[in-house]
Amino acid sequence: MLLDLRRLTHFVAVADAGSFTAASARLHISQQALSQSVQLLEKDLAAPLFVRSGRRITLTAAGTQLLAEGQVLLAAAGTVADRVSRTADGADEQFVVGHTPALSGAEVYTCTEPAIAAFPHLSVTFRQLYPDQLRQEIISGTVQLGLRRGVVPSSELSTAVVGYDRVRLAVPADHRLAGAPAADIHDLAGERIALWSPPGSSYYSDFLMGACRRAGFEPDFVVSRVQGAATVAAPLTTGAVAFVTTQAGPAMDGRVHVIDLEPELLVGVQALWQRHTRSAVREAILSAVPL
Repeated sequence: MLLDLRRLTHFVAVADAGSFTAASARLHISQQALSQSVQLLEKDLAAPLFVRSGRRITLTAAGTQLLAEGQVLLAAAGTVADRVSRTADGADEQFVVGHTPALSGAEVYTCTEPAIAAFPHLSVTFRQLYPDQLRQEIISGTVQLGLRRGVVPSSELSTAVVGYDRVRLAVPADHRLAGAPAADIHDLAGERIALWSPPGSSYYSDFLMGACRRAGFEPDFVVSRVQGAATVAAPLTTGAVAFVTTQAGPAMDGRVHVIDLEPELLVGVQALWQRHTRSAVREAILSAVPL
């Protein structure tokens, strides 16, 4: 059975608005036509989607499932329509890569370089977005590929691991560990650790806090007040140590030292993209990942 996308659009509008009255005004159609459209969709699926009590409506279990899947499907349909239209007009393809602050522009370039080389006329834009923004932009289709640190399953998006980076420690130049060739993670007990996002709002922050807890201590942390800068700059604005993926050695004109962390800690880079879509550019990036 094929879903009628027009009826699906009507259902999603009602579910989002919380009423047929508000949804009909938003869609500029009569409430009667909207109600009939949703009833036909329920008939198509042989499943009730709303529990109706007077003017009040609530989603059934089937309706909740359809809302989650339907929003993704409609977004993909919009992406397909836009790409077909751009192809018919002869417009150059534009590929937007969103990434969380935990990845630098240089790291994002390294991940996407295979596609940049394979498509010489491709216009590529990098956008730094916080995790919740990144997710929404991918679902809506305004970002064609997202990159974030931390590997977490997603029911809304397709995902793949595109690499692992070694985590190191960045410390102020006058820090007690600055001259050490390496630091044991246990040495960080009692140290304040700089994060870009508080735990619970960033998979990468959760990953780092989990590594400390597995080492036997509860980490003390501070969120950097300067957002969007390179992670290796965090010790300068916080006075704290920071987990980074930068190469070992002096950084920030020698004001920060990056040292190896032991035991070795690797963090994954996860790619995310809109389900139900295909992209030769995206495939060029994913196919370059070593198995």
